[in-house]
Amino acid sequence: MTDLPFDDVTDFENADRGFLGALTPGVVKAADGRVVWDNDAYAFLAADCPDTAHPSLWRQARLCARQGLYQVTERVYQVRGLDLSNMTLVEGERGVIVIDPLISAETAAAALALYREHRGDRPVTGLVYTHSHGDHFGGARGVLPHGTEAGIPILAPDGFLEHAVSENVYAGNAMTRRAMFMYGDRLPKAPDGQIGAGLGMTTSTGTITLIPPTVSITRTGQEETVDGVRILFQLTPGTEAPAEMNFLFPELRALCLAENATHNMHNILTLRGAVVRDARIWSRYLDEAIEYFDGRYDVAFASHHWPTWGHDEVVTFLAEQRDLYAYLHDQTLRRLNDGLTGPEIAEELRLPPALERRWHTHGYYGSLSHNVKAVYQRYLGWFDGNVAHLWEHPPVEQARRYVEVAGGGEAALAKARAYADAGDPRFAATLLNHVVFADPSNTAAKEALAGVYRTLGRGAENGTWRNFYLMAAVELLDGPGTVQLDAANPEMTAALTTDMLIDSIAIRIDGPRAWDEDLTVDLVLADERLRYRLTLRHGALTHRSFPAGDTPRSAAGLTLSLTRPELLGLLAGQDPAGIRHQGDPALLTTLLALVTTPDRSFPVVTP
Repeated sequence: MTDLPFDDVTDFENADRGFLGALTPGVVKAADGRVVWDNDAYAFLAADCPDTAHPSLWRQARLCARQGLYQVTERVYQVRGLDLSNMTLVEGERGVIVIDPLISAETAAAALALYREHRGDRPVTGLVYTHSHGDHFGGARGVLPHGTEAGIPILAPDGFLEHAVSENVYAGNAMTRRAMFMYGDRLPKAPDGQIGAGLGMTTSTGTITLIPPTVSITRTGQEETVDGVRILFQLTPGTEAPAEMNFLFPELRALCLAENATHNMHNILTLRGAVVRDARIWSRYLDEAIEYFDGRYDVAFASHHWPTWGHDEVVTFLAEQRDLYAYLHDQTLRRLNDGLTGPEIAEELRLPPALERRWHTHGYYGSLSHNVKAVYQRYLGWFDGNVAHLWEHPPVEQARRYVEVAGGGEAALAKARAYADAGDPRFAATLLNHVVFADPSNTAAKEALAGVYRTLGRGAENGTWRNFYLMAAVELLDGPGTVQLDAANPEMTAALTTDMLIDSIAIRIDGPRAWDEDLTVDLVLADERLRYRLTLRHGALTHRSFPAGDTPRSAAGLTLSLTRPELLGLLAGQDPAGIRHQGDPALLTTLLALVTTPDRSFPVVTP
């Protein structure tokens, strides 16, 4: 800690550079008056770091909390501090190109209004999604309201739509629930509560929207001109997102790094859950960026944090980020092949001192510990090879046996408190967690565990670890909360392909209740000229498609002839009475009755 250069104010100078004005007050509300963003709540960060926060994380939070419109270079502007991510605006011949319209339509509209307040009422003439995560597309309707998108090019990397929607649908309920913990949804914005998430402050809670792309970037070297502005692309799939891209504005000498290089160590596997990312390919694409764009920019900016000015400074930044992910990947593999498990490697691995001394390599959002375990998971999966872990009891049954071995609930609680008093909150948390899972009614154990989690959270340099620990304490004492952010709203559902729409139903079929069902339903979509055959058998809903005019080898029990909007309405619960059909309509009733609704407030730290 003492080796960190707290006297280096370069990041603060860069974070403040080009400031034009802030949204005052820094609060964004929905149409119903509900607050969906409040950056003013972080005013307490102006004070010195208290003993309830890690000084390095406090410093990062102060940087991320800066809010307003900033000029990056000629004709390039950013709005920062109005959501977890940045909105970048590039002025063209007729209007402005928007890059990454934040999470919510409300915050995106406020960001665009702030830009127009200082730069004039320029129309949106292009929209660019850098990658497939929700904080980079969710506010699309805030900059292109319904009815205004006609003729506006919307650019995204190849595979964007599939990954953007599938992440928010297939495992969306569990991810959204865990994201509440990751961003500290129920924590007060205070020195002893939520002080940010490392990558930004938190997530807005407005309306998530999505306008499908009209231009797909399929290769490195592809060039597109939008509103007279030339853009050169580097495709970087499998890095921070499955579909992602960097790009250069050659005439403006400005380089967009999406979320591939930000001012922190990023996640190889985010705590909310995701597909494990490839640290090896991430490092290689950063190296490719150094070479591919060499000499053609004077500033680099990203979808989070503040820009880096100076060509040589950008090269140094990219090289250090490249080496960070390469070292993390390669050293995990080296020790993995020596027979160490993920937790063992995570406990011993440290970064080279030259990287540790750089602020942007610190684990404010990702962490060295959970990233090492993610690399291990990518290559070897959940099983560490020790057969004692192959068929363990589930958490509650295991906990009951641990507590029995410890001599009962009171004895285990006393021993856990002793570990906490001795300065070992990590094992105190493990032991107390067993006591709580063995007896969820043990209030004393919950209170003790909440205290240990608060200790661990306040000492964490990583923003998401802090939020997880402090949120766990809240849930232990107050019970599960409700999810405010809805990633499965009608606009997101409408963006699904029909195949993905059917998949989203298949993963919600109550398998045991459907064991004895055997039915076939055909959906003939006139506007797609396709027939989708849905088969429910052995508790599994499968499907395939073929041209609508083809005659199936066997007849379906029910055939519905409809349009895609009618299908969306049907799945949303509308009356199917007006839809043409052949066969037994009761089959549709049977099928839909087997579709479950996931619990949006399931407990995370209690059984």
